[in-house]
Amino acid sequence: MENQTQRPLPNATAVLVLGIVSIVGCFCYGIAGIVCGIIAVVLSGKDLKLYNADPTLYTPNSLSNLKSGRICAIIGLSLSAAYLIFLIIYITTVGWAFLSHPWMWQHSSM
Repeated sequence: MENQTQRPLPNATAVLVLGIVSIVGCFCYGIAGIVCGIIAVVLSGKDLKLYNADPTLYTPNSLSNLKSGRICAIIGLSLSAAYLIFLIIYITTVGWAFLSHPWMWQHSSM
């Protein structure tokens, strides 16, 4: 009878979806992955507090989805941050090369 009174955690599915989107979103210049990852981590923190307050109220499957989504969000957040840092360094390096040696990039027209 306990299974009938148990309900899923409110944001478990949303956290799982946002966690997966944060991994995929890391290739959108890192911004989409960072935003989705942060939202997923915040939502998972709120749901973990709810679960820890009274674990018997919630289904084990929703806790599993919540933990999986949180892990995906952390991975997506890390990948997105690394990709964004890489892009910033790359653009800075290329920009510095253009400013330092403008004669290398000029094409002669005939």
